Amino acid sequence: MTNKQNIDFSDALIDLVHDIYGPSPIPLHRPVFEGGECDAVVATIKSNFVSSVGERVTEFERRIAEFTGSNRAIATMNGTAALHMALILADVRAGDEVLSQALTFVATCNAMSYIGAVPVFIDVDEDTLGMSPDALRRWLVANARNDGGVTVNRATGARLAACVPMHTFGLPCRIKEIAEVCEEFGIALVEDAAESLGSHVGARHTGTFGKLATLSFNGNKIITTGGGGMIVTDDAGLADRARYLTTTAKVPHKWEFVHDEVGYNYRMPNLNAALGCAQMEKLPDMLRIKADVAARYRAFCAEHGVHFIEPIAGTRANFWLNAVRLKDRAARDAFLEATNAKGVMTRPIWRLMSELTTFAACQTDGLTTSHWLADRVVNLPSSVPEAQFHRLHA
Repeated sequence: MTNKQNIDFSDALIDLVHDIYGPSPIPLHRPVFEGGECDAVVATIKSNFVSSVGERVTEFERRIAEFTGSNRAIATMNGTAALHMALILADVRAGDEVLSQALTFVATCNAMSYIGAVPVFIDVDEDTLGMSPDALRRWLVANARNDGGVTVNRATGARLAACVPMHTFGLPCRIKEIAEVCEEFGIALVEDAAESLGSHVGARHTGTFGKLATLSFNGNKIITTGGGGMIVTDDAGLADRARYLTTTAKVPHKWEFVHDEVGYNYRMPNLNAALGCAQMEKLPDMLRIKADVAARYRAFCAEHGVHFIEPIAGTRANFWLNAVRLKDRAARDAFLEATNAKGVMTRPIWRLMSELTTFAACQTDGLTTSHWLADRVVNLPSSVPEAQFHRLHA
């Protein structure tokens, strides 16, 4: 793509975004509060049950479990807290290593660091932007050994306790193949499904392939509770322990305050859960509208010879954040400058975790594809257009 072509694409894209969303400024992703959110929140305030004890927390957990096809769901104060707890439940300990991807949001690695575990960064697939099962297998064959039934890193001697792939921008990674590799090497699979509520591999929702998975309901997610997260699992024992540990490890009693181990004040407040319940009412409609927006971007990119990143065959994405892949870093930066200067928010993919000071010393497999993508991938505005939502509910 020449400089002129890049300018033409940027200008045309800005016109398309204005046609979808209206005048600037246009954010990357805004929440939609066009249903019963206000009534739900006010009713919860009037009930006086606004903290972590309340029927809306239970209802929101039930709705998410049913929607994802999980046996149990445990609501937390945010997605990072959910992942921290999921790693504890997966028996990740201080000094362990956790296989993950450098192409992710920093919360993935922060949750490991809270425990004292160390990430090992595996490359991603070019088409899914998620962990590559082939790269995972290659690294394990070359670097792992079995030590008395425990998989350890030959170079460090540390236990390889878990694997945390992430479904980037709601695009399902090759999670079935990753699960097979983890099973082969005896490594717990914990899915970071923070961005993929509404995404599927075949008929199965993301987050249902490992021991545990986590979701996020941050203000920029497809539905929001303001701040919030969720642990999902089919293991009733793990779910009960998650509920106990996230409720300060308090032994149930009518009046006594007995806490028999270190716990965490991680439960989602009832006020946030009320917002989530109202948001769940319109999630199916929002997914359909977001698919329509993605279709417009897809057709536009095909017309202009730009690569629109699609879910791979056999999967269905929620199109949380739409993304394009440009020619090189120079084209990426010029596009970012042109669009943001006109009030249309676009952004590059996150800086790779391996390039952050905090995680620069972590072992990697070279991350060739991750670096290549980081130079080229840009997110486009991906909110549910208010006008389209209003027409649907008129």
